[in-house]
Amino acid sequence: MGSITPPGSALMRRLRRGAPDRRKRLVLAAVLFLAFLATFAVDWAVSPAADAATSSPSASSSPSTGSASTAEGPCAVSPTNGCIRGTILDSERKPASGVDVDVAGPGGFAQTATTDDAGRWSVTVTTAGQYTVSVDQDSLPKGQYLTDAADADRKVNATLNANVGQIFQLSDQQGATTSDDTSSVSAARAWQQLASGIRLGLLIALASVGLSLIYGTTGLSSFSHGEQVTLGGLLAYVFANQLGWNIWITGIVVTLLCAATGYLQDAAIWRPLRRRRISLTQLMIVTIGLSIAAQYAFQYFFGASTVRIQQGNPETVTFAGLTLTVQSYVAMGIALVVLVGTGLFLAKTRFGRATRAVSDNPALAAASGIDVDRVIRFVWTLAAGLAGLSGVMLGLVLNGVNWQTGLQLLLLMFASVTLGGLGTAYGALVGSMIIGIVVELTNLVLPGDFKYATALVILILILLFRPQGIFGRAERIG
Repeated sequence: MGSITPPGSALMRRLRRGAPDRRKRLVLAAVLFLAFLATFAVDWAVSPAADAATSSPSASSSPSTGSASTAEGPCAVSPTNGCIRGTILDSERKPASGVDVDVAGPGGFAQTATTDDAGRWSVTVTTAGQYTVSVDQDSLPKGQYLTDAADADRKVNATLNANVGQIFQLSDQQGATTSDDTSSVSAARAWQQLASGIRLGLLIALASVGLSLIYGTTGLSSFSHGEQVTLGGLLAYVFANQLGWNIWITGIVVTLLCAATGYLQDAAIWRPLRRRRISLTQLMIVTIGLSIAAQYAFQYFFGASTVRIQQGNPETVTFAGLTLTVQSYVAMGIALVVLVGTGLFLAKTRFGRATRAVSDNPALAAASGIDVDRVIRFVWTLAAGLAGLSGVMLGLVLNGVNWQTGLQLLLLMFASVTLGGLGTAYGALVGSMIIGIVVELTNLVLPGDFKYATALVILILILLFRPQGIFGRAERIG
């Protein structure tokens, strides 16, 4: 018969001291989180006014009515004006300079912009509404023509405090390329889409690795993980655009702040719920509710329009027949370095091996002396940080971020994790690369955002023919 621990023993005294200490830590974490929210709210309340004050000359200098005039200087969005901007590339996908672009809109608005040496143009608008963007074909470089003459006039919907982008592609053969021919498959276009797929796969992998580790260590499919991506992009917009921080410092600070939100989430929500043995189904419902709440919070503070982290038109670089923006090359390099570093950490370090052990068998890991709660706390922190970094990179590459950016990518992340194998970080990386490449190559035959439906098709096929994924293990159920 086991002995009963006396109430006055040292063990009981330590246990009684432990509960208040844990409560104090939770209270301190909550206070720090509220302080961060208060600081963010103050910055957000102050920065629009400062931005409007600094950008008012630009807004006032652009006429809203009257005859055509030439736009001077790059456009910068503010609460009082929006921007219509774009790039014109020649048949070799090089910038076309000196091309006139006419913009007409509500109230007799008429303005002409001329492309610079980088092929970029921009026009400032002070009234939201539908505008017509027209390329003056007489100003095109000699021997260059629009791929489709009917494409010279485009309708765009402009809003204040947001950018609307348009890209015109030129051909060296007049009338040789029609609107139907532009969707045809060619080796050059397939090569370009392959590069875009690798770029998309690397950026999705940043978020998918964390999502897979969360599932591996807790068994939870977090539907709020996409909002961590959105949070990273929107915080980068606040620091880099509204507050004028250096983009490199912004990326580091945003990643750390997003990692802190992962830590606080586990401390305030997930660990208490785990201790109460809440079922995974109930926890998944909590993540869905958290996702919806975060989306509406983003929309409340930032609005429904797309915001840009950097205001200038991105510069393009052509290498090996591929034309990508400078931000794309930098983002791909950073993503590759971070993913390799994460893989080496999981494979070579003691804590990384402990993380893999918990992911493989939490009960056995606990019996071996591993602090499972500590590992799970670290996984939530790492996953949120990687997702935040992914949001920053996506905001730069896609030239904008809005309140539902993460939601739009959530299906791609789940498809990547399922394809690679649930709970495996390496599987998430491989799955993300496959999904990214397939989705972008699908754009060769499917128009616009239909390409994202490919991820759903792949997800269904995986569940039908290999539900354990590429690196997953088949398990007997029942």
